[in-house]
Amino acid sequence: MNSLPAIYLITDRHNHAPGMTFLETVELLLCSGLRLVQLREKDLSAADLYPLAVRFRELTHKYSARLIINDRIDIALAVAADGVQLGGHSLPVQAARNVCKEMLIGVSTHSPGEVSAAAAQGADFVTYGPIFATESKAKLGNPVGPSSLHQISTEIPVYPLGGIRLSNIDQICANGYSRMAAISALLKAENPKLLLDSLHQKLHK
Repeated sequence: MNSLPAIYLITDRHNHAPGMTFLETVELLLCSGLRLVQLREKDLSAADLYPLAVRFRELTHKYSARLIINDRIDIALAVAADGVQLGGHSLPVQAARNVCKEMLIGVSTHSPGEVSAAAAQGADFVTYGPIFATESKAKLGNPVGPSSLHQISTEIPVYPLGGIRLSNIDQICANGYSRMAAISALLKAENPKLLLDSLHQKLHK
């Protein structure tokens, strides 16, 4: 899975760039080079999530990007998404693999031990965090900090997540990582294209 992109956008439809809608912001990021998106609108019913997933499948196809659906394997299959992201209350990785077949399977992790377990269970990649304090991850407790990245031992791609911004991305890179995941940092940016370009430059140094 070394071919996975460096930046992973996780959605929150309540966040968007100034003067733009949520979908306009996502499309601008895709147009600017974003190639991996997770549709994560956990409060929506299947009936409400499905048409949004269809629109995201259209957008990601348009820009040759991969679409991951959070938790809802049924929605992922219905729109022929590229993968699913599993959390602590989701199906086990192997059970998901039995259904998803060739789809990517990501797992949300919050400790080095969880990263190792997800890799051992056959996950294709993980998100790990929160690295820094962030409102969207406050319920998970204290941030794990960038230094904890040194404790991770796995061959699969790891996407550090949580409060990562241009001002602190160097701390991720300094710990040997060239990938990141983000929600509001990208969606609420004053200039999403400029920020995405700047983050890519930092990660590819």
